Amino acid sequence: MELELKNIYKNFGEKQVLTGISLNAKSGEAFGLLGRNGAGKTTTIRILMNVFPANAGEVLVDGKPINYNKIGIGYLPEERGLYPKKPIIDQLIYFAQLKGMKYAPAVKSIDKWLERLGMSEYRNKRLDTLSKGNQQKIQLITALAHNPDIVILDEPFSGLDPVNAQLLKDVVKEEINRGKIVLFSSHQMNYIEEFCDNIAILNGGKVVLQGNLHNIKRNYTRDKLIVKSLTDIEKILTNQGVKSEKSVKRLDSDTLILELNSPDNKQNVMKMLTEQFDIDEIKVFEPSLNDIFVEYAGKQV
Repeated sequence: MELELKNIYKNFGEKQVLTGISLNAKSGEAFGLLGRNGAGKTTTIRILMNVFPANAGEVLVDGKPINYNKIGIGYLPEERGLYPKKPIIDQLIYFAQLKGMKYAPAVKSIDKWLERLGMSEYRNKRLDTLSKGNQQKIQLITALAHNPDIVILDEPFSGLDPVNAQLLKDVVKEEINRGKIVLFSSHQMNYIEEFCDNIAILNGGKVVLQGNLHNIKRNYTRDKLIVKSLTDIEKILTNQGVKSEKSVKRLDSDTLILELNSPDNKQNVMKMLTEQFDIDEIKVFEPSLNDIFVEYAGKQV
């Protein structure tokens, strides 16, 4: 299955919020939707979910207008929306039925997810008796219990301790492997890098960068090396061959970034360093997603 947002425009009164947004995401892949606050991410998600219509453009599945009666969407919002005083099982059943499930299949699916997330003992508890992290897991069940085709996760790891974050990562990987389209919206770039093959960065209601993350990184000039040595870093810093390159910057006690005069110098410099010094790690420097995000989203369009 392929999801496509095609040339989406949206304005609220005289304020233009989205200007020609186009995105593609496929089954069995995670797609990262990135942008600063106010860039248009939430509006894009709401149009995809049919909360309100676009002023122009289309939401397509396999080239045809999306049929919301046939294509299920699961949504984990950044701002949680469950009822703190209600028993967990009651509201999970309620939300599953809102998504079209019958009572008995809803209960079966919910109990499966409660067990998967280690939450079965809280089945009949009120939500406000749970920790923030466990409330997050209950909210996740509302997004997954009805077995949606498209899963939208908005800041999914917010408030989770490392153990629960790992559990959520495992669940997300399972959903991807089951052929779901998983849409991530997050400011935690390490999770986007871990899961998403493809990304889009929004700025000012426009897509300012889109594509395969690996290819985006490869397109940067490969003229820097990361060099790590536990024993010889001082010797490397004073080496004339290193000093003759464009610049050398120490990152920490045993690591430096060496900027070369030319990308063509890579192999010769790497060979020289590994032959003359005790090198623990040497590789071409690639920008992190955080670096790329700051570059493209740092200035408002």
